[in-house]
Amino acid sequence: MPDLIITNAVILKLDANNEQARSLAVTNGRITDIWETPTPPSGTTSIPDRTKIIDLEGATLIPGFIDTHNHILSYALLKDMVDCSSPLNQSIDDLLNRIHSKAEQLPEGEWIHGFGYDDTLLTEQRHPTRKELDQVAPNHPVFLNHSSGHIAVANSLALSLAQVPEDIEDSSKGHFGRDFDGRLNGVLYEHAATSAVSQAIPEKKEEHMIELLGQAAEEYIAQGITMNTVAAIGMSNNPQKELDVHLKAGKTKVNPMRTQLLMIHSLLQDEGMFSRYSAKELDEEIQEKSNGRVRLDGVKLFQDGSIQGLTAALREPYFCDESLTGTLIHEQTSLNEQLLNFHQRGFRIAIHGNGDKAIESILKGYEYALQNAPQLDHRHRIEHAQTATIEDLNKMKELGVASSFFINHVYYFGDRHERLFLGPERAQHLNPVKTAAKNDILFTLHSDCPITPISPLFSIWAAVNRLTKEGHVLGADEKCDVMTALKSMTIYGAELNFDEASSGSIEVGKRADFAVLDKDPTSIDPLYIKDINVLATFIDGELVYERA
Repeated sequence: MPDLIITNAVILKLDANNEQARSLAVTNGRITDIWETPTPPSGTTSIPDRTKIIDLEGATLIPGFIDTHNHILSYALLKDMVDCSSPLNQSIDDLLNRIHSKAEQLPEGEWIHGFGYDDTLLTEQRHPTRKELDQVAPNHPVFLNHSSGHIAVANSLALSLAQVPEDIEDSSKGHFGRDFDGRLNGVLYEHAATSAVSQAIPEKKEEHMIELLGQAAEEYIAQGITMNTVAAIGMSNNPQKELDVHLKAGKTKVNPMRTQLLMIHSLLQDEGMFSRYSAKELDEEIQEKSNGRVRLDGVKLFQDGSIQGLTAALREPYFCDESLTGTLIHEQTSLNEQLLNFHQRGFRIAIHGNGDKAIESILKGYEYALQNAPQLDHRHRIEHAQTATIEDLNKMKELGVASSFFINHVYYFGDRHERLFLGPERAQHLNPVKTAAKNDILFTLHSDCPITPISPLFSIWAAVNRLTKEGHVLGADEKCDVMTALKSMTIYGAELNFDEASSGSIEVGKRADFAVLDKDPTSIDPLYIKDINVLATFIDGELVYERA
């Protein structure tokens, strides 16, 4: 007998035939009946008194959204940090005043951690420096994260506490900014450099981290998200604590979403926490410790950096500096062997690649692994894939490689990519979603939160309209149709997660994970998709969010 019946809905099944329905029944967390009538047809099912009946009064019911790449714990931890973003901060002086104000509130010696500054949105068009931070907070270590997530700036006390020497050497995995005298200016590029300082920041208590993660999860489900992929476990100073926070939040349903974890590759290599694990063994352990609420997604690597940080690896020079093409993180032979090892141990692989040179290198690595250990349904991924060319997409199709596109970049960074970083021609093809769809490449869209705000409807709007922050269309030829964009954050996400048999569309036998919208995205002006409200979210047929 059904536990829940939903009536008078516009149900977008998002199945293979793009069918619609009007009502459905849920039993034990699974969809058991779907009807084309606003209420169950007379005599089709007996409805006991205990059955909950929800009349949606014409609202739209869709499968719960699936965000396949974000950093929810990093987002949660921002709640304790200083907001350095623009337009809140127009100039470096604004930033410095904010840091000075925070210093006056804290005991001497306590860390000041900020997030979200963007040099290209500040009046001075540059990064703040170590000396400037010293002037406003000489007795507090200061560490500010850039909006890209690939750059940071630290003051002298932070560098000292982290024991970063003046003569520290750069590497392909990160480099240190210097002034005209060759001294460190405090700007840190890529993980090897940023982590050299961030590792000195005192850890938060596990209980507090779980509490903050729960608050962030509430924001996610308010956006209709029912399944979420954490794109990098192991970037913090304490990977074990980071993992435990996710497992405990899942087990206790402090985080009610289904969670998938991408593990940083170093955790699976020699000396890593899981060096001897197969993918099956690690997934089983994660599920056991979380009561099945958390699963392994795969292994995560980086092969380049950020376009706006000028560290993404491009085939052609940056538009703003013809001396730069960015840097590959792994030498090709080394990358090939790492990928073959993970592939043979059963891990699905996801690799960060923003620049087309990095994407080319990643595909060479995948080809090497697949030639040495053929496998048809591997679903290896390229993360972001912002500057993928038609040749790259053809190769992805040939190898069966999927992608998760950082579509929000078109709005938040597209103007600067066109004007500064990539130039007018390359920027038109940023995040080539329509071409990927034409080539029948499995792809999803993502927010990369906290790099951009969490909102599946905004990501769908961005793919359909390709409007920049300054209001013009960037790459009209890559506009995606609404149905494909919706599927990229539902059924395609389920397929990328190897979960299409249980989620991603509204079909009998699948889990009752739903989002309720106040408007039908397929029937309104596409310009207003981002303004649709999420009225409710269901996970396993249980109401986990309801709009006030």
